Amino acid sequence: MGRAEVGYDDVVAARELLADVAARTPVLHSRVLSEIVGGPVHLKLENVQRGGSFKVRGAYVRIARLTDAERARGVIAASAGNHAQGVALASGLLGCKATVFMPYGAPLPKVEATRAYGAEVVFAGTTVDEALAAAREHAELTGGVFIHPFDHRDVVAGQGTVGLEIVEQVPDVATIAVAVGGGGLAAGVALAVKSMRPGVRVVGVQADRAASYPASLAAGHPVPVEPQSTIADGIAVGRPGDITFEMIHYLVDSVVTVTEETLSRALLLCLERAKQVVEPAGVAGVAGLLDQPHAFEPPVVAVLSGGNIDPLLLSKVLRHGLSAAGRYLAFRIRLPDRPGALAELLGRVAGLGANVIDVVHERMAPRLQIDEAEVLMHLETRGPLHCDEVLAGLRRYGYKLSFG
Repeated sequence: MGRAEVGYDDVVAARELLADVAARTPVLHSRVLSEIVGGPVHLKLENVQRGGSFKVRGAYVRIARLTDAERARGVIAASAGNHAQGVALASGLLGCKATVFMPYGAPLPKVEATRAYGAEVVFAGTTVDEALAAAREHAELTGGVFIHPFDHRDVVAGQGTVGLEIVEQVPDVATIAVAVGGGGLAAGVALAVKSMRPGVRVVGVQADRAASYPASLAAGHPVPVEPQSTIADGIAVGRPGDITFEMIHYLVDSVVTVTEETLSRALLLCLERAKQVVEPAGVAGVAGLLDQPHAFEPPVVAVLSGGNIDPLLLSKVLRHGLSAAGRYLAFRIRLPDRPGALAELLGRVAGLGANVIDVVHERMAPRLQIDEAEVLMHLETRGPLHCDEVLAGLRRYGYKLSFG
């Protein structure tokens, strides 16, 4: 497939189709990220888009351009959640039936939201790629139209409308940081932005546990990888698309990877400092800034691509993010098994300025000596230096600490 598979005119036409469907999402200046990067940083809030992510843009354009006969046969999609909601929402607006294949373990709020928009949900496989295979097979058997989550010109054109808005809202933008899974958003944004402003750099960011693009770009063609478990389920895609790979190869300046810890820190920062609820995949661009702040020339726009997060996952990620930021400390500690030992420990922790969140006191485990007890403690701390002070203080008191 050639570079002309999707053109700037396609993005402009997609915007006209989306005029009364997709919101023109706001941008928000981030003071804390601006200080980290050393220049202005803005957040593009696709987490507040209809359906909770940018996905409705591409899904609606794709389905709107089907013939009446094609829509009558129904549409079929596969997704970990956001594309599912985009397809379900777009199908409802356009009056056609939608069947969405989701991997087992997909976040419950995304499943329920997809059903609430009127789609039938079918579970298949444990990864997006396995759900994609099942959806394609179902489309062949039933005659329904398969709506790919990223590898179609209409989908890429729809996602590219995010780029048009960025250039209008932040005219002096120098760098755009955007999450990459299959590559539809990054490809569309890069096409739109570089057609208007060729000098703007576009940096894609992937979770390092599901990073197919670095190996593919090095090889010069899409290379499948086996995604590991990652909190960023929305971008856990094992193989780049053919269309999106070629566009990213030519148009995106670089693709970097970030760890689970950095994704957690980015999510915490967005919630605490920007007051934005964002899913882990949606904060990949911000994670890139935290990981390599000097690699992004300001003014920077980081796209918050989605906000559909399971509250249970949010609580886990926040705890992880607090730990990564040095504001949460968990460890096991051995005590003499005698009256008052636990109270003495708690008093010493308080004296060190830490706040006790949770305590589990154990006296009967086989690993303990007859005169020992063990306590699992979860503490709230004020940062990495305070963590070190608390641990050092407890060791000075003679306590034996272990982690994990």
